[in-house]
Amino acid sequence: MKYTGSMAALGLAEPTFAETREKLIKITNVDANFEREPLNAYRFKGGAITDSWQAVAMIESESGVRKIGLGTQGVLWSDARVAAGHSESAGNALMYAMSERALQIIKGTSFTNPVDLMEQVLPEVLAYGKKITGVADLRKTFALNALVCVDNAAWLLYAHENNMKTFDEMIPAAYRPGLSYRHDKVASIPSFSVGTTTERIKAAADEGYFILKLKTGAAGTQQEMLEKDLAFLTALHKTIGHYETPYTKSGKIPYYFDANGRYEHKDTLLRFLDHAKKIGAFDQIAVVEEPFAENNEVYVGDFGVRIAADESAHTVEDAARRIEQGYSAIAVKAIAKTLSMTMKIAQLAYEKNIPCFCADLTVSPILVDWNKSVAARLPPFPNMSIGLQETNGHQYYKNWDRLMSYHPKSGATWTKTVKGVYPTDASFYAQSAGIFEPSAHYEALFPR
Repeated sequence: MKYTGSMAALGLAEPTFAETREKLIKITNVDANFEREPLNAYRFKGGAITDSWQAVAMIESESGVRKIGLGTQGVLWSDARVAAGHSESAGNALMYAMSERALQIIKGTSFTNPVDLMEQVLPEVLAYGKKITGVADLRKTFALNALVCVDNAAWLLYAHENNMKTFDEMIPAAYRPGLSYRHDKVASIPSFSVGTTTERIKAAADEGYFILKLKTGAAGTQQEMLEKDLAFLTALHKTIGHYETPYTKSGKIPYYFDANGRYEHKDTLLRFLDHAKKIGAFDQIAVVEEPFAENNEVYVGDFGVRIAADESAHTVEDAARRIEQGYSAIAVKAIAKTLSMTMKIAQLAYEKNIPCFCADLTVSPILVDWNKSVAARLPPFPNMSIGLQETNGHQYYKNWDRLMSYHPKSGATWTKTVKGVYPTDASFYAQSAGIFEPSAHYEALFPR
């Protein structure tokens, strides 16, 4: 498939920030740190993660104001080749080095808004990443993941320097249309790795989780993978297919499958979907995420189900190409691709009438609320009545309760899942999910 449409033809005009008089902010000091958090093994993409590095960036302006941004590193998710070519710790160290590189680039420079700042930094950080990883075509998502902590710190500094008190104020006018909805509930979507038993999935459904992220693309050859995936689908539908929920138009529980690029051919996915029709599960498939590898440019608009782009939609330009390929949903990740890039992608999707939802990166509780701040403002997903956000940290972090204690609003209503949903009430919006408030734990990493 050839991409003949220009970005202008796609309506992807460059936004301007002329509508606000933004302050020029000079960065005089930077610092970084990280903490390692053990995980219960999370298996996908033919590998597993067991050690999650929490990257922490500090940026200080010449006015003496300092802000701290967090990021969770997803090496396996963002470029599986780096994970496969190094030990888990080495892969994390490489990504952390890229975060540090970004901080050194911006030290002594000035910016007016984080979107422009990230546009300037991304190419150099990506080039540096290619050099240190030895991967000549390192995926942009790897660099974006490394930039999340830096981007978050920049947004907090930007908001403070411009006297912005809420998340809504902080969103530049160019991106507000795509983030203007206000859900009073956001689905809390758990994620189940390849090989999870149906008993565990049933237990989650019994707790009230009404939409579940289910990893497919089992290990082995394509034939072996398909056989395992079909057996899983059969057992899944038999176990929870009859469950009901008030949050879908059909009243039935929806399925959200993520193959992480494991399907090599269109026919293989068609066989999976044909089996779903045979057993009566097809109509309950809400979305199939990233069935094919990034370099597979097959048209996906004719499967009869919604195909979503996630890690292959690195940037807004990549998202535009995926839309041309027939992708009819996008998983946005403010906590994996930066809030700056997410705003761009969400706005493009809004203009093209492509629904979005928030996917997770097994992030910490504070980052869950950065993501939730986006999920609560995205337009409703088709045939569903509330916002959608994958949140799997409570399943995989061994010390989740301790991490929750670092949240400045730990215990707030919106931080707790109640029968499968987060209540995003008026306090959630008024307090901007607590993301503007300092965390004593992370502040202590950077003593003055």
